[in-house]
Amino acid sequence: MKPVLPDTRNARILVAGDVMLDRYWFGDVHRISPEAPVPVVKIDRVEERPGGAANVARNCAALGAQVSLLSVVGADEPGRTLRAQMAAASIDASLHEDGQLDTTIKLRVLGRQQQLLRIDFESAPAREVLCAKLDEFARRVRDADVVVLSDYGKGALADIRDMMDIARAEGKPVLVDPKGDDYSRYAGATLLKPNRSELREVVGSWSDDDDLARRAHALRQELGLGALLLTRSDAGMSLYSADGVVHEPALAREVYDVSGAGDTVIAAMAVMLASGATQVEAMRLANRAAGIVVGKLGTAVCSLRELEADLRHDDD
Repeated sequence: MKPVLPDTRNARILVAGDVMLDRYWFGDVHRISPEAPVPVVKIDRVEERPGGAANVARNCAALGAQVSLLSVVGADEPGRTLRAQMAAASIDASLHEDGQLDTTIKLRVLGRQQQLLRIDFESAPAREVLCAKLDEFARRVRDADVVVLSDYGKGALADIRDMMDIARAEGKPVLVDPKGDDYSRYAGATLLKPNRSELREVVGSWSDDDDLARRAHALRQELGLGALLLTRSDAGMSLYSADGVVHEPALAREVYDVSGAGDTVIAAMAVMLASGATQVEAMRLANRAAGIVVGKLGTAVCSLRELEADLRHDDD
């Protein structure tokens, strides 16, 4: 069944989590280095895009929602770049500055549109900055329809248990994109969105879809989750809830790059739920949004216009 796109203009989303700057160095490879058996890339173009929770926020805004972002950055050039990018996307970003922190950077070197190397720069934020962020979260959550916690394991969500308690006390749905193998910190979430490899770390390998469903439902009940949304790459998505399981096949017409697709999925889920869609309707729209972004290079967004065009494409 084709989903109906709701009016997203009044959706208010609060995104909190680990932000990062995705840098892309593009160039050509014409020779191998005489110093080592590695390609020499002559860089001719550089791009910078928001990553992590910043990419989630940008996807929410691209889908028409009113978005607030809360995170921590360093007192450095990448942090200033992220602030400017969020302002350009009309996102109300509060990026607490930590003078001892290096803003996380993922630097990708590409030759002829193929990724050759990724270099990460990162460090953990200070306790004092996190406490200040928690106080602001308690104030901002009252004005949100849906809260998204985007966990990339960089330290911005060290107080995630307190954040979830605050959001639930205000009656706000909490959607979590998890990291690591300790899911107890996400107990009580309205929706948890792992991918296959992330879920396998927690519940072990499964033999078939029935075995997967048993493990997913057991985890959902153990943690008191409202639902578990599993993104399965070329196998689409599966939503496990008290009503059972709903599978949605992958809809990508051409897969170019899957980086950042999970950000698009949880952003679309948040915006659609805040706009009145059911979880199943939101999943179907999120699946379409993911099919659009994997056809783009690097961390990217699915705009409301692109999603509308995709739905019209089926009619045609």
